[in-house]
Amino acid sequence: MNYTTSELAKLSGLTPRTLRYYDKIGLLSPKRNEENDYRIYSEEDVDLLQQILFYRELGVELSEIKKILYAKDFDPLAALDEHLAQLSERKRKIDALITTVKKTISEKKGEIKMKNEEKFEAFKEKLIQDNQQKYGKEIREKYGDDALDKSHQSISSMTKEEYEHWKALEEKIKHTLIKAVEDGDHAGPIAKELCKLHQEWITLSWGTYSKVAHLGLVKMYVEDPRFSAYYDDVVKEGAEFLLKAMEVYLA
Repeated sequence: MNYTTSELAKLSGLTPRTLRYYDKIGLLSPKRNEENDYRIYSEEDVDLLQQILFYRELGVELSEIKKILYAKDFDPLAALDEHLAQLSERKRKIDALITTVKKTISEKKGEIKMKNEEKFEAFKEKLIQDNQQKYGKEIREKYGDDALDKSHQSISSMTKEEYEHWKALEEKIKHTLIKAVEDGDHAGPIAKELCKLHQEWITLSWGTYSKVAHLGLVKMYVEDPRFSAYYDDVVKEGAEFLLKAMEVYLA
């Protein structure tokens, strides 16, 4: 069965404008009716659009989706298996959060008493899984499985106080980074404070510390757009500034 743009839009829940945009960027390009030049979507296009929406739901950028779908070794069935695995993991994390909320409600009603550690288990688990999904492959390739596994173990074993301090450090780093970039001195007191905070944050994250590994990680912030975006979203060229400041600090 074939579909027009408006028909496929109605079927998929997308707007005709979105489908036309997908065609424009070469992500989903249907055949054209020779008589009126209308877009005509085939069953294969419908299946391809489903794959696109799966990847979009998992947070993959359109440019990356295009590379995946049109790679010579792309396997639709294997892709569906991967979608199922990731969605199942997402469901597990949501279920854990729901359980924590339910327990918290019961505690507020005086029905149960939660341990402080229980209040943060789901958040720490979600954080670990998010990090694994976003950065796990690169970190394992650069530092090995053991380094990432130890980091996850360190986060999981944090006490309530350690976890709250760790999260507070993350926010303090962001605020200090803004001030340091405005100051512009990679060796200045604000830059030193930034590096000191980042060193403490890394030590808590890893459960251990290495100057070489720390500097290598900060270099990765600049080399990998996904890493650099975390700091560049805080302040323009934030990742680059942090690297230069850390090179001075760790010299």
